Amino acid sequence: MSSIEVAGKSYETDEEGYLINLAEWNEDVGNYLAQTESVEMTDQHWEVINFLRDYYNEFQIAPAVRVLTKAIGKKLGADKGTSQYLYELFPYGPAKQACKIAGLPKPTGCV
Repeated sequence: MSSIEVAGKSYETDEEGYLINLAEWNEDVGNYLAQTESVEMTDQHWEVINFLRDYYNEFQIAPAVRVLTKAIGKKLGADKGTSQYLYELFPYGPAKQACKIAGLPKPTGCV
C-alpha cells in the first residue's frame, strides 16, 4: 500500500495510485491526482469527474469506457458522449484515468 499527501493530510492508495477510501476524496485530492496523470483540469474535465462520481454513487461501480461513453452521451449530450471527446480530455484512457482522478476504483476490465 502507498499513500499520497495533499494539503498536509495523508491518503492511502493502492499500488497503481487509486484512492483506497473513496469517502476521503475531495477536489484537492482530485487536482493532485490529475497532476500525477499530467492532466490539466478544466471545466470539461470536472464535468466528467462529477458525472463519474454521481454514476458510482448510483450504481456502485466504475464504468468501463464503452458504458461511460454511452452514459455521458445520454446525460451531457451526444457531442460529449464520444470516445474522441473523452480521449482528448483523458489521453491515457477515459475510464481508467478519469476514475483515478475522481477517487474511484479502477473500472472492471481495465488493464
